[in-house]
Amino acid sequence: MKRIAHGLFAALTVAVSLAVVGMASPAVAEAVAPPPEIAKPQIEVVFVLDTTGSMSGLIQAAKEKIWSIANSLTTTKPAPSIKMALVGFRDRGDDYITKVTDLTDDLDAVYAELMGFQAQGGGDMPESVNQALREAVKDLSWSRENKDTYKVIFLVGDSPPHMDYEQDVLYPDTCKSAVGQGIYINTIQCGNNTDTTPIWSDIARKAEGRYFRVEQDGSAILASTPFDAELAELSRELDETLLYYGTVEEQRELRGRKMAAGDVMAEAAPAAAASRAVFNASEAGAKNLFGKQELVEDLARGRLALTDLDEEALPEAMQKMTLEERKAHIEKMAEEREQTQAKIAELAKKRQDYIEKQMRELNLDGKQTLDHAVFDCIKEQAGKQGIEYKGGPAL
Repeated sequence: MKRIAHGLFAALTVAVSLAVVGMASPAVAEAVAPPPEIAKPQIEVVFVLDTTGSMSGLIQAAKEKIWSIANSLTTTKPAPSIKMALVGFRDRGDDYITKVTDLTDDLDAVYAELMGFQAQGGGDMPESVNQALREAVKDLSWSRENKDTYKVIFLVGDSPPHMDYEQDVLYPDTCKSAVGQGIYINTIQCGNNTDTTPIWSDIARKAEGRYFRVEQDGSAILASTPFDAELAELSRELDETLLYYGTVEEQRELRGRKMAAGDVMAEAAPAAAASRAVFNASEAGAKNLFGKQELVEDLARGRLALTDLDEEALPEAMQKMTLEERKAHIEKMAEEREQTQAKIAELAKKRQDYIEKQMRELNLDGKQTLDHAVFDCIKEQAGKQGIEYKGGPAL
């Protein structure tokens, strides 16, 4: 089997350009009339990843680049609602056949699962591609009734599927089902195994997707910048502005989610933490940042008034405050959040410019790159769902 360089997920990263949209700044602690709801584009992305031993380079690249992929999807207007899922697969007789994380807008949870993936097992071919692909199409909570949702699977690996397993649903049937549900399947072959190429090309063709092959030394994209450490610190500061309300149990659960995300990001590469900061500071990243029952955001959006909450439903630090002190505390958190988001937006632009400058210095000889091919793929497919991406790809 072949190993893949970091170029694969970098290629997905450059599919569309990066944008940062500032969040609305909370300014009052009383309820106000909520702004009219704007219909958001719906995007659902599933990565079906071969996690056998030959794929260690891919898994590491995914850990570094998945937040950048999320950022790339934010550039359509209005800011989209983004959900992601993972299906890791190996083969029968390995530690597991598949590991599934359902579609969710909690990208921190998806990232935590991805961080747990280790490339092990395998050692032979083929793999359980058929089962993984079937579960991705059939078992995940797709927005099946919403025909305007851009629904896409990226199937990534280096081995063909077993076509001899009993009780397996073979990929032609799964592809037919995907087309019927408006789910595109794009296949990305890692390495140059000649047994893999015709089948992965056939999967993409049958599922109205695109086939790509990535060489082992693929188009490496700069993994880190001088701005990453500061962005990672700003990401932690942004998390510290979160205030949760509700029952004691609800608040404990919500704080636990925040702490778990912090623990995972502490182990992440600085570039990944930086990209998470950019995503969370964007309008599209609000759902991941705030989760549910976040006091500052819900007050700002007019979803409740501070006087609506009983004392025990407030964060513990606010329970003994007077109403005026509570308002002042909310204002302080809102101001800190706005300032942090502004700093992230400024550094994100500098980071993007830095990466683009480095890439311009690479000698591409004017050739069509995988970056452009993947961007064209997403632009074309999303466009059929009424989701418009303008311009060309950027890093």
